[in-house]
Amino acid sequence: MRQISPGGGLSRALLSRFLILFSLLISLAFVIAPTSRTAASSQPPRARTAEKPRLRMAESAAELLAEYHGATTTKYSPERSRVSDQHGIREEIPARYLSRYQQWKREFLSTETGRQQWAFYQDNPNFTLTVVVTRENPEGGTTSNYKWNEEGKLIAATITLGCRLDDGFPNPVYFPVMNSLVPAETEHKVDGETLAATKLAHEFGHVNRTAKGDATLYQLQGQLIPQYNEIFLSNGRDANDPRLIELTRRMGGTPVEIWEDREYWGETNAMLYLRDRFSENSLQCQLFSRIKRSVDLYAPGYEERFLNIAQSTPSGRHCGW
Repeated sequence: MRQISPGGGLSRALLSRFLILFSLLISLAFVIAPTSRTAASSQPPRARTAEKPRLRMAESAAELLAEYHGATTTKYSPERSRVSDQHGIREEIPARYLSRYQQWKREFLSTETGRQQWAFYQDNPNFTLTVVVTRENPEGGTTSNYKWNEEGKLIAATITLGCRLDDGFPNPVYFPVMNSLVPAETEHKVDGETLAATKLAHEFGHVNRTAKGDATLYQLQGQLIPQYNEIFLSNGRDANDPRLIELTRRMGGTPVEIWEDREYWGETNAMLYLRDRFSENSLQCQLFSRIKRSVDLYAPGYEERFLNIAQSTPSGRHCGW
């Protein structure tokens, strides 16, 4: 039987318990940010608009990135390394994956962007780029094992590709370009080799950007991001914690901002590949329109990067940008 106060309302004890329960439910609704796996990432971007505020949380961003990149999204070699005697591109491909890898590579090299970037690393006497295919994280890819010389120049990196790279579409939040290839009810279809080559271009984009960036800052971010996340998860997710503010200052941004910046550079390189791949095809406008929709929803602050590529098309068509 419910307790009634003399004034006809709920008793203070019952009201207190109700308020506590309500607060807990609100907290859980904010903390738990549902994410879709690769198979569900083809959901139209507008259906995911309501999730956007929660995607700013560090743990949610990490989960979305891990859907494509795997459990660890940042790997690097913190020590300064001497230039290796080996240089160029080293392809470490198991025999059972060699045929499909060659198809992905051939597709990537069918574009001017692909040929230029491949040749840059293949002919670079001061850089070793290792390409690996593995069954781990089968539909995704990642870059790792970054090494710098004593002058702070990047001299080595590894691109790891999943053995089913030609399948699976990453979410539109951090991967608006790759997600634009989700099958649609149109006359144009994108095959698996093109999807795999787009993912390869994304990983090349990570290497390209890291080579141009500040080595000391990149390594510092790799050391401080775990510290930031540990404090954030233990202080009630208070981003105004003075310790987090200081770490943000030293890193040049929050972990989410740093991850976003890196992923969107990878995606702009993937867009360069698609620009070349479909330069004379109406499919280009269809894909660019999809990219724009996702960028408008999830990455409006980075629109200029994608706009510059849309405006660089030889035909002069901006496809809605």
